[in-house]
Amino acid sequence: MAGLIKGPAIFLAQFAGDEAPFNSLPAITKWAADLGYKGVQIPTFDGRLFDLDKAAESQTYCDDVKGICADAGVEITELSTHLQGQLVAVHPAYDLAFDGFAPANVHGNPKARQEWAVDQMKKAAVASRRFGLDASVSFTGSLAFPYLYPWPQRPAGLIEEAFRELANRWKPILDVYEDNGVDVGYEIHPGEDVFDGATFEMFLDALGGHKRCQINYDPSHFLLQQMDYLAFIDIYHERICAYHVKDAEFNPDGRQGVYSGYQGWVNRAGRFRSLGDGQVDFSGIFSKLAQHGYDSWAVLEWECCLKSPEQGAAEGAPFIDSHIIEVTDKAFDDFAGAGTDQEQIRRMLGLTS
Repeated sequence: MAGLIKGPAIFLAQFAGDEAPFNSLPAITKWAADLGYKGVQIPTFDGRLFDLDKAAESQTYCDDVKGICADAGVEITELSTHLQGQLVAVHPAYDLAFDGFAPANVHGNPKARQEWAVDQMKKAAVASRRFGLDASVSFTGSLAFPYLYPWPQRPAGLIEEAFRELANRWKPILDVYEDNGVDVGYEIHPGEDVFDGATFEMFLDALGGHKRCQINYDPSHFLLQQMDYLAFIDIYHERICAYHVKDAEFNPDGRQGVYSGYQGWVNRAGRFRSLGDGQVDFSGIFSKLAQHGYDSWAVLEWECCLKSPEQGAAEGAPFIDSHIIEVTDKAFDDFAGAGTDQEQIRRMLGLTS
């Protein structure tokens, strides 16, 4: 049986801001440590906290960042490239919306924006290795998602071609991650072409089973799709390299269901909640992950539609800590047969007189 799940940790992206203590890496890591977090997942797309270009070029800069975190009392769990990964593949319907994820000099130029994103992804592989990290987290982007619901009917071959193209864009990036010994844990998420187990398998097949194509497990997105998120761990545990601890609830009624009727977050049937306020079975998840030997980080991702981020963060650390299982190397009945020899066993079975 593998060792202990590490944590609690916190994804800093949702907390970064222009006001102290959220506007600099020294301040926000101290804030996180004071709440009881032992690790931080760093967004590489927020210049207030991190400079990815410097990290890819300079070991000194990476050592300084590690030192800042260590001084605060936290470790770096992974680097996040969610926004850059999103821009590796963008359907034209989303061009305007996703321009905001990229620098102003590539706005209105999808080709230049994609080239920037690919370069960023490759730099994150190098930076991750400089930090001594074995995994990172990201998104796949999307070419096919506008065609999710088959009306009008999709022409034959459309989905297959979308996944071929998605794999063609990602394979050279993943090869750089392979060169650096770093996994990409894709957050399986509606809005991405890879949004459930079936689509992950399609992507993985199109990549020829690339070993660096891994999963950032986030049960909130599975609950909102009404998937069996515990069975997902049984099926895909060998590919899970990262874990976002995020809660959600699904309350369908006579007016809306999974698609939530274009309502705002508070009024949706499916909505994200702070840890413990939703419907996710975290005891079951931590048990499954422990059973299958997951020994990386449990990282809070906070996106509650009701509770303040400060309260959510404060409650998140003890919640995660209370769910981490200290894995035993002995079963409760390991000593049941102690002292019993073969002859006694045969007599117990009625095999000797």
